[in-house]
Amino acid sequence: MIFKDIWMDVKAVQERDPAARNALEVLLLYQGVHALIWHRFAHWFYRRHLFFIARLISQLARFFTLIEIHPGAQMGHGILIDHGCGVVIGETTVVGDNCTIYQGVTLGGVGTQKGKRHPTLGNNVTVGAGAKILGSFEVGDNCTVAANAVLLKPLEDNITAVGIPARPVKKNGVPLPKEEKKMVSMEHYCKMEERVRELEQQLEELKQKLESSSKPEQ
Repeated sequence: MIFKDIWMDVKAVQERDPAARNALEVLLLYQGVHALIWHRFAHWFYRRHLFFIARLISQLARFFTLIEIHPGAQMGHGILIDHGCGVVIGETTVVGDNCTIYQGVTLGGVGTQKGKRHPTLGNNVTVGAGAKILGSFEVGDNCTVAANAVLLKPLEDNITAVGIPARPVKKNGVPLPKEEKKMVSMEHYCKMEERVRELEQQLEELKQKLESSSKPEQ
């Protein structure tokens, strides 16, 4: 099963990286593939509660590839880690099938509590260079998280998210309508100031009437 997963990772690189020439080159020279190979063996030991050996393998992989994948992370089939330098994937992360992860990506947690604290990525998710997905929530199938975005909330299927914090801008490739922000112009400000003056004048008139009505008759 491990060797089948490795072969699927190699084929994923060939299919999605235009620079890949052949399977042998990918297998021998692509550090993203190397990191996944190391991880699949480390994860095998982790599932059998041999945590020290699993962690040792993951640290060796980090040293040689500059990609850190915790041995507890669950990685799907056909994953492409492109370039890869600086990628960090946390312990309770789940990455679905056919995902693409670029350099500098962090799939991390927030807080120090035990249990599930890292994101779950669906199938066919693309995470751009330098993007951060932080927290325990789901990112739907076929989503794209843009480069340098910081995603802190779940995404539905087929969403493209950009920005800090990341927000949806497309669904099924169609741009989402922008929310119109109500801006206060100088004209609005002048009208409000005029209205406040009118209310103050009315208040003063009411005050005078109350004072005059409350005076005792002679």
